[in-house]
Amino acid sequence: MRENLVSVSSRNMAFTDCLTPTDVFPEGMGLKRKNWRNRIRVLLKTNSSHSVLHLVKHRPYRPSTDDVNQWAQSLDKLLSHKYGKTAFCIFLKSEFCEENIEFWTACEEFRTLTSHKELVSKANSIYEEFIKSEAPKEINLDFHTKNNIIQSLDDPTVTSFLAAQRKVYSLMENNSYPRFIHSELYKELCSREQAEHIRS
Repeated sequence: MRENLVSVSSRNMAFTDCLTPTDVFPEGMGLKRKNWRNRIRVLLKTNSSHSVLHLVKHRPYRPSTDDVNQWAQSLDKLLSHKYGKTAFCIFLKSEFCEENIEFWTACEEFRTLTSHKELVSKANSIYEEFIKSEAPKEINLDFHTKNNIIQSLDDPTVTSFLAAQRKVYSLMENNSYPRFIHSELYKELCSREQAEHIRS
């Protein structure tokens, strides 16, 4: 897979915008208990400054109908849009598989580091959280890829997680992403943006 598939310009990315369910939904409202229409309604009413509502209210971040339609063209286009990445994170959280996007995001952050000390610290943090056996957010990696990461932990480089990141990207591209594009969440986002476009 070409490197640019996993390297999206940081200018267009907001890597920390994956929200927790309680950032978006009021406490006590389970992600599985409401349909997507109600979820979107709550999402757009949420007052959290880190919520999608914050992005919607501020015109420079509001996606156009064209933006939302482009998310269906490729995972790369979806992840390069702040609002789109947040919507995808919410969808993955609803399916209890957000560890893949969180790992991908952590790898993107890792690749921006310049000091060796930061690389070592972040590499070990990523390993503890996502790679090692029984890690809290363990991702599915083959032995060879995992072993290469372990071997690089003492002296990591910005490409230490690249192979694993590509595998996780491919997994999202072939599994989670198609489900997102065919989900009620995405359809609801499309219909809302089209309605807003008509009203304006």
